[in-house]
Amino acid sequence: MAGRPQVTGFFDPRTFSIQYVVADPATRRCAIIDPVLDFDEKSGSVASRNADRLLDFIASQGLTLEWILDTHPHADHFSAADYLRRRTGAPTAIGEKVVGVQTIWNDIYNRTDLPADGSAWDRLFADGDRFRIGDLEARVMFSPGHTLASITYVVGDAAFVHDTLFMPDSGTARADFPGGSASDLWRSIQAILALPDETRLFTGHDYQPGGRKPAWESTVAEQRARNTHVSTCETEAEFVALRSRRDATLPMPKLILHALQVNTNGGRMPAPEANGRRYLKIPIGALGEPDWG
Repeated sequence: MAGRPQVTGFFDPRTFSIQYVVADPATRRCAIIDPVLDFDEKSGSVASRNADRLLDFIASQGLTLEWILDTHPHADHFSAADYLRRRTGAPTAIGEKVVGVQTIWNDIYNRTDLPADGSAWDRLFADGDRFRIGDLEARVMFSPGHTLASITYVVGDAAFVHDTLFMPDSGTARADFPGGSASDLWRSIQAILALPDETRLFTGHDYQPGGRKPAWESTVAEQRARNTHVSTCETEAEFVALRSRRDATLPMPKLILHALQVNTNGGRMPAPEANGRRYLKIPIGALGEPDWG
């Protein structure tokens, strides 16, 4: 694991998301991982405040953007990948299994105009693929479970795990979305925890349990010893039972039906209709019954 990237996290309190700028200190070249496009579901307004904050930081540090990377199609925020590509010309990338997610959600949305071929991104990564950020070598690990397309980016001594492991006091990500699997999530976590103990792990969300300040960096050793789900489960069966009980209590993310029609298309908004306005499509009853309370 040669190399130690400079990692800067940007917390978005509206979605509890962490976005990253990952830079090679030697060449001053960088990548953005999991950028957020601001969306207010009450007004339908979209803004680029989070994404512009990343660009301002890159400019202030004299960095050159080489990649715009997503770990998976997000269900709780819009991806700013397309916005950033149009602003910078940098290529976008995601895992190749995104075509399976596109197939699932094209059916849910009854959408026939979007091919399930991953062509919305400039590159689709397969498990084991390698690429470079400056002089740093980056490697892709297939990490399904939260979604069937989730991947981990390993860059030098850092791994960007997004919705697999949260901070040790928060456990692991849910696995009950369409295409998700608690068994796959367990196996993905075991592969991540097989990295060297000192590997820095960067998560994609922090829900601030107990009202603590946002946090997003841990190590493999810390997760193995203290993660509230992983350290208490010795077998896959125990983890699947724990994860399934937990998932049964969770409501669907409030933006899942908004976000996935955007994020399965590389962060592109729907095309304007005849009146010049763009519309999101909400399929009624697509994700089961909520707890009406």
